[in-house]
Parts: sequence; C-alpha cells; structure tokens
Amino acid sequence: MDFNPFLGVVYHWLGGLASASCYLPFRGIKRWSWETYWLVQGTFSWILAPILIAGLLVPHVTAILHAAPSESIFFAYFWGCLWGVGGLTCGLSIRYLGFALGYPIVLGLCTVFGTLMPPIFNHTMGAILRENSGHIILGGLGICVLGILFSGFAGRSKENELTEGEKQETVREFQYGKGLAVAVLSGIMSACFAYGLAAGKPIGEIAKLELLSHGGSDIWQNLPVLIVVMLGGFTTNFIWCVILLAKNHSANQYFGVPARESGQNILVTKASTPMMSEEAGEARFDLSARAPRLAGGTMLFNYAFAALAGVTWYFQFFFYSMGQTKMGKYDFSSWTLHMASIMIFATIIGIMLHEWRGTSSRTKLFVAGGLFFLVLSTVVVGYGNYVKGNEDGAGAASAAVVRDR
Repeated sequence: MDFNPFLGVVYHWLGGLASASCYLPFRGIKRWSWETYWLVQGTFSWILAPILIAGLLVPHVTAILHAAPSESIFFAYFWGCLWGVGGLTCGLSIRYLGFALGYPIVLGLCTVFGTLMPPIFNHTMGAILRENSGHIILGGLGICVLGILFSGFAGRSKENELTEGEKQETVREFQYGKGLAVAVLSGIMSACFAYGLAAGKPIGEIAKLELLSHGGSDIWQNLPVLIVVMLGGFTTNFIWCVILLAKNHSANQYFGVPARESGQNILVTKASTPMMSEEAGEARFDLSARAPRLAGGTMLFNYAFAALAGVTWYFQFFFYSMGQTKMGKYDFSSWTLHMASIMIFATIIGIMLHEWRGTSSRTKLFVAGGLFFLVLSTVVVGYGNYVKGNEDGAGAASAAVVRDR
C-alpha cells in the first residue's frame, strides 16, 4: 500500500464535499414526505451503491464476505445499526435545541468518540500517547473540535440576531434538558460508523489479498466493509421509515399521490367526505378530491433527485475508504479528517447559498474562525500521520543496522 497521508487528506476532503452537498438534491423534490424520499435515497446510498460499486472494483465480493470471520461481519453490522439510530436522533436534537446548539454537540461528540474509541478498544492508545506523531494527531483532533465550537458560536450568534418571532419560528419546541440528552445520544451513536469500520478490518484484509492477487489496487480494500456497515444503517432507517409510512399513510406517494399540506392527515377513501382521525383528532379528506396526482415528470424527478442524493451520500465513504488506506498505521485519525471536511464544505456551501448574508461582523468572524481551525486540523492530522510514517521508517532502518551488526 502506498503511504501518502497528504493524498489521504485530499480524499477525505472529497468525501466531506460529497457529504456536505448530498442533501442539495432534496430541494428539487416536490410533494413527498420526509419518510418517502428518505427511504428512496437510503436504498441507493446504503444498499445499491455499496453493492454495485464494490462489485465493479473488487473481485469476488460475495466470496470475500463469505470468507470473513462471522464475528467481524456481526459487529460491523451491529455498529452500523447503532449508527443508524444516531442519524435519526440527530434530527430530534436539532428540533429541541436548534441547529446552532444541537449540531455542534452532536458533531463534536461524534468526532471525539469516533476518533478515540477504536484505538482505546484496540489497546493502541498507550503507544499513540508515547509518540510525537500521536501528540500531533491528537492536537489536530483538539483543533477540529475547536473549529466545530466556533461554527456553533457562529450559529448561536446568528440566532441571537433574530427577533423573538423569528427565534420561535426557528425552534418551536425548544426543550434544553430533553434536547441535550438526545444530542448526547446522537453524538455517541453517530460515532458507531467508525466502530463498524474498525470491526470490519478483517474483511478489508481479505479483500486486499484478493485485489493484489488479481493485479488490482488495494485502495479499494474497504469497499466490502461498507456493504456490511451500511446494511446495518439501512436496517434501522428502513424500520423507522416503514413505521412513518404506515402512521402517516404516505406510502401511496410512491404512486403519485401528493403529500398532505397544512399539517392535515389525508386518507384516500371512496367518498369525498371528511373523516376524523381518532389518533390525531384531525380531519382527513379524500385526497383525490382535494389535489390532483403528481405528473409523471414530477414523479420521475422526485425519484431521480432522491437517487442522486443517495449516491452522492455514498461517495463520502467511498472517498473515506480511499483516504483511510493512505493514512498509514494511525488510520484511526481518518474520522477526524472526515468530520472536519464535512464541516468545511458545509460552511462553504452555506456561504455560497448566502445563509450568512445580513449577519453581523461578529458572526462572520466566528464563521471565518471555524473554517480556519477546521482546515488547519486536517493539515495537522495529515502531518501527524506523515511524522508517524517517518518514525516507523527510522525504526525499521535502525533495526536493519542492528541485524547487520
């Protein structure tokens, strides 16, 4: 494997760009509920894309997964399921705390836990703490968290510049205690993706041997691992989406029935008379009498935009897996690079979409500070991995000299 941490940083930047931009296609979806388009994008991002791309780039993927230790398969899937819980609860934390307060808590905890827990469980943290390269990488982690905090300060400062009515519109159900508990849960659970990748390393080793034996590049060795971890995430999200589809009677949206409007629960019936929902206490109407079905072109675009969002989402971990192979022995630091890269490009996209237009100089200074520290963290972590490679090289040279003597 070619050791090149700075190329690895570039791959992680590309993954961060894919993650930060993957939700933009949702803007083109019309009259679909969240659970409707989320299940479509999830099918593409967590099932179809991992299987198809791994099948194209890695020979005998099915045989590799069959040959992998059952324990590795189980825990990669298990941690993937828990990561799915983290993704779902992230939305709740923002609902109760607001984006400015909830998102930094979730992302900060996800960054710290996702970076530190794998080496702690692998009993390598002691060695990391004894080496200069380890100190540099952990310093980069700290700088990344500082950048996330600055981004949170920017969001909080922007919220403080809103009127009371605008604040109420932004966070209608503010509940600090409940929101904080959910945010902590989400941050810890979201880090489980990193644990799943660590648990799937034996799968990657088998894939590496298979790739090299067929003259391929071992840069693709982690793609079979993604199949298992993402299957776990899909399981959790599929169950929740099916529950919502049944509860909200929204499955018919896949066949052209538009989503309800104005908070109404709409039920298709033979008669065009209102019915009362015993659960919600709301009037439900025959949708066919209230709104026409979505045109075929609209439906086509809805499926296309959801699929595009899903494939774009997948590519964040496609590039992540490539970057991880370039980081050397301390590839645990890839998680810090991934989180920092997401925030970097999310901030840049926010600037391009004029989300910070009209804010104070103080708020814009926080935005600039967050962006600076996040970019700096990726450089520091990349340099730490470069130092680690030199340390290992020097150690190998010294051992060779001793053997010659």
